[in-house]
Amino acid sequence: MRQERITATTVRAMKGRGKKVVMLTAYDTPTARLLDAAGVDIILVGDSLAMVALGYETTLPVTLEEMLHHTRAVARGAARALVVGDLPFLSYQVSREEAVRSAGRMLKEANAHAVKLEGGAEVAGTVVALVEAGIPVMGHIGLTPQAVHRMGGYRVQGRSAEAAARLLKDAVGLEQAGAFSLVLEGLPWQVAAAITEAIGIPTIGIGAGPRCDGQVLVTNDLLGLFEEFTPKFVKRYANLRETLLTAFGQFRDEVRGGVFPGPEHAFSLEAAEAEKWERLRQRARARKVTALRK
Repeated sequence: MRQERITATTVRAMKGRGKKVVMLTAYDTPTARLLDAAGVDIILVGDSLAMVALGYETTLPVTLEEMLHHTRAVARGAARALVVGDLPFLSYQVSREEAVRSAGRMLKEANAHAVKLEGGAEVAGTVVALVEAGIPVMGHIGLTPQAVHRMGGYRVQGRSAEAAARLLKDAVGLEQAGAFSLVLEGLPWQVAAAITEAIGIPTIGIGAGPRCDGQVLVTNDLLGLFEEFTPKFVKRYANLRETLLTAFGQFRDEVRGGVFPGPEHAFSLEAAEAEKWERLRQRARARKVTALRK
């Protein structure tokens, strides 16, 4: 029996029911199907795609077209989970009209159910415009990777009382603008806990401690598939890198050693056809020998 689709409204209501929100990232159909089958509530097609799948050093280079492409793939694999498409750098900052157009394409062309954007008070007006256009919005404050150069690197935010107060104000403003949920990244747990208590929409933490209304990780980090660096807040639930390296090495050795493919991996002619093929082959060989002797 097919389960009912999770919506932005479903997610928002989870806070009132005290049910933790579970979110993971995906960039392709097979991963989306696995996350869906595992009961993950939200599948985020994050702009982390740039670093963990496309080989960029930061999230900044990934384009809207690339995000649309991967979001389409994820949407095809998610029958139950809410699919959220990340709006990449400069797809929503230039103007509110541009933001509505970019977000609209996420829903219209990529079949996402909602979008995520980074920023606090400076994007509240954009959130209002998107919500008025019928587009559910997930906010994202704290350590915002698209602002990596302004922040001077991937640094924990809200370490001072003044900075924490600004983040709380941002969170309240995003809720008032109409966001249905809010990612809190790279915050002291006390600050994240205060924000979670102060607003009526779910907070989803990543490096923000246990007091948020839900948690998210980048799936490649969770599986041990991203080796460039490992943030403190990441917990590895598998080491697929070693598993894959072992499998690839075994394939290499078996091919070079003539072990693979074995008889069980090969197709065979039926006996009658094999006899007929052998006769044809012998005739062709005889004709070739005769031609060479002339």
